[in-house]
Amino acid sequence: MTLAASPLDTGDTAWLLAATALVLLMTPGLALFYGGMVRTKSVLNMLMMSFVSIALVTVVWLVAGYSLVFDADAGGAGLLGGLDHLGMAGLGPDSVRGTVPTLLFATFQLTFAVITAALVSGAIADRAKFGAWLVFVPVWTLLVYVPVAHWTWGPGGWILDRLGALDFAGGLPVEITSGASGLALALVLGPRLGFKKDAMRPHNLPMVMLGAGLLWFGWFGFNAGSALGANGLAAAAFLNTFAAGCTGLLGWLFVEQLRDGHPTTLGAASGVVAGLVAITPSCGSVSLLGALVVGLAAGVVCSYAVGWKFRLGYDDSLDVVGVHLVGGVVGTLLIGVFAVDSMTGGPEGLLYGGGLTQLGKQLVAIVAVAVYAFAVTYGVGRLIDRAMGFRASEEQEHTGLDLTVHAETAYDHGVLGHGAPVTSSPVGSPARKTKA
Repeated sequence: MTLAASPLDTGDTAWLLAATALVLLMTPGLALFYGGMVRTKSVLNMLMMSFVSIALVTVVWLVAGYSLVFDADAGGAGLLGGLDHLGMAGLGPDSVRGTVPTLLFATFQLTFAVITAALVSGAIADRAKFGAWLVFVPVWTLLVYVPVAHWTWGPGGWILDRLGALDFAGGLPVEITSGASGLALALVLGPRLGFKKDAMRPHNLPMVMLGAGLLWFGWFGFNAGSALGANGLAAAAFLNTFAAGCTGLLGWLFVEQLRDGHPTTLGAASGVVAGLVAITPSCGSVSLLGALVVGLAAGVVCSYAVGWKFRLGYDDSLDVVGVHLVGGVVGTLLIGVFAVDSMTGGPEGLLYGGGLTQLGKQLVAIVAVAVYAFAVTYGVGRLIDRAMGFRASEEQEHTGLDLTVHAETAYDHGVLGHGAPVTSSPVGSPARKTKA
């Protein structure tokens, strides 16, 4: 008797293992990116908001999130998955999804949920209660990320199966969802003290650049890993990701030079991220030429969009709206313009003979996801604010969340004697002790 061959492919599995690790690295990279952009008094709190999201989202995902996203559609409405895999029930080492272990696929998708929650924190930097954030993250993951992920990627999800909108690696559930949610929370909490009056410049631009580099590195796993195999589609997505990050950087610097008279390191880092955000939904749908244009468009448009907060009065601290919401919209919408059948296996964009059909589908998906994410996040934020307060006190914000919440500061380099902290001193003079 001949035994049936296992569908598991070791090459695909090895690549997805590596891709999963790359995507997980993106959240620490985001922590550094965000941490360098805030002021010195809240660096550690910013890092903590990203790192604690890893733990919180992981628990939620393993208990219920995976099942609600990737189980068979419940009720046939295309809104949410079933409950057969609560607590990862029924899944073991021999379970296979496609050509990779199901447990690996679930872990790969978990890393997407993690960084999406962490992205939201940038909109409320310097002024959110850490305790409120601990409550917000699991609730938001279940009520916002999980449904949108099922709509987009889950079996029977309405965006995927009924509408026919395309999203290869997360423009809708990751970028647009985090951006719209960030805007909602920014409105719930209100602006930082001194917004529009005080200079709130990044305190450590080398840290920002390091974070951007780690994000770019991890993004290859994010996008190319979404092919779920070591194949030509993964290679195309990889190259498209590389190219769009480059043109995003160049587009942002071009605008800075034209508008301000000088290109900046913060602009370079932001441009890379804008290009990567935009290519995320489209990397598996557009040609290399399309990827270059998508990245360039995002770099240019997002460089202007980050200034909207000053005109409209919402305080999106670290430009989650300007980069992730706007960049996600650019990349998701341009699928309807640049999609090619050699990548999609069918649907084509406006420039390749597909007419306005795919463009219309992309637009419907964008509006539906943005409105849903904003409305639910605003409601959740208001409820948490009423129940326990979401905004840090004025004293905490003025002193800094590092010291008032975590009892630490980012740039203490040690102590002398019996617990007496070292104060800064002029070069060449001995450090002075202060009273403990």
